[in-house]
Amino acid sequence: MNPPVSYFLIVAHGSRRIEANAEIAALACQLQNCLPRYTVRHAFLELAQPSIPDALEKAIAEGAALIQILPYFLTGGVHVTTDIPEILDATQRRHPRVTLRQLPHCSADAGWINWLAQKATDL
Repeated sequence: MNPPVSYFLIVAHGSRRIEANAEIAALACQLQNCLPRYTVRHAFLELAQPSIPDALEKAIAEGAALIQILPYFLTGGVHVTTDIPEILDATQRRHPRVTLRQLPHCSADAGWINWLAQKATDL
């Protein structure tokens, strides 16, 4: 029996600047090398493609049993606390057998402070 298919979805805001969106796609590719048990993808809240709903539906169509969603945002603003959860809730209602797990946004991680401190000492 095959293990459940697990996805890691990096969700960013999206930008009118194509190069900014390409950075997110590149991040997903780099992270794929670190997470071989997952299929790593990216999606955008607005202004760019793929959209979060489209990326979720694609992952589910590909057999995802678990999708962990990383809000690639610095703070817990409205996008992180309301907009993304609403999209996930709507998807969860359509696909109750899939586990959707929103992870904390980037700076909610304790390691973020260490990273910032390291950057300050690198100057």
